[in-house]
Amino acid sequence: MLSIAFVTQKGGAGKTTIAACTAVAAAAAGEKVIAFDLDPQGSLGSWGERRSGTGPSFDNLTVERFPENRLKELPAIIEALGRKGFTVAILDTAGVDNATARIAMQCADMCLMPARPSRLDIEATGATFRAVMRMGKKVSFVLNQCPPTPKSTRALEAAQGLKMLGVLADPMMTTRADFQDAIAAGLGVTEYAPEGKAASETVALWTWIEKQLRGMHVTQAAVGY
Repeated sequence: MLSIAFVTQKGGAGKTTIAACTAVAAAAAGEKVIAFDLDPQGSLGSWGERRSGTGPSFDNLTVERFPENRLKELPAIIEALGRKGFTVAILDTAGVDNATARIAMQCADMCLMPARPSRLDIEATGATFRAVMRMGKKVSFVLNQCPPTPKSTRALEAAQGLKMLGVLADPMMTTRADFQDAIAAGLGVTEYAPEGKAASETVALWTWIEKQLRGMHVTQAAVGY
């Protein structure tokens, strides 16, 4: 089972929107997906309650329903779901550096850090990035809410720096109304506007994630991990 945690201590980066849309794209690609809301704000859970389509499954593990002292059970929950046939877990966390986010990081095969393409926004994620690196987890930034202008200097500079460090997910996600409209309707953007550019970006992101993680699991199996 593949586990992907969306983490960042910087609010407003579009983390929940990307998590929800990625979960739907993964389900459409044939994965059996469970999406966990670990954010007390409960945005992913609210989105899930608005859904009428099939897949992904979702659960609300906010503090109100799952006290922080029980979060140590999360790895066992994910493992049990894997035995039941789930293949992908999406973990959406709060925009703060807290115990819940760190447990999600520890559970994850990959941590994705959405960030707007500005130096201040990327610098603001520093503590989260360092925490993930100390855990030895695979981590990549998802540059989100990028200007639609193809040659935006700000976005390209941010991408170049992260790519040089080997921590840039592909593709960059552009500011598009389809993302917000889809979430408001309880849909993934690939359901809301399947022929749109936002849908294409989301499918490309899931394809990139899947390639990174499936390759990692094959390598681990080959060396006996």
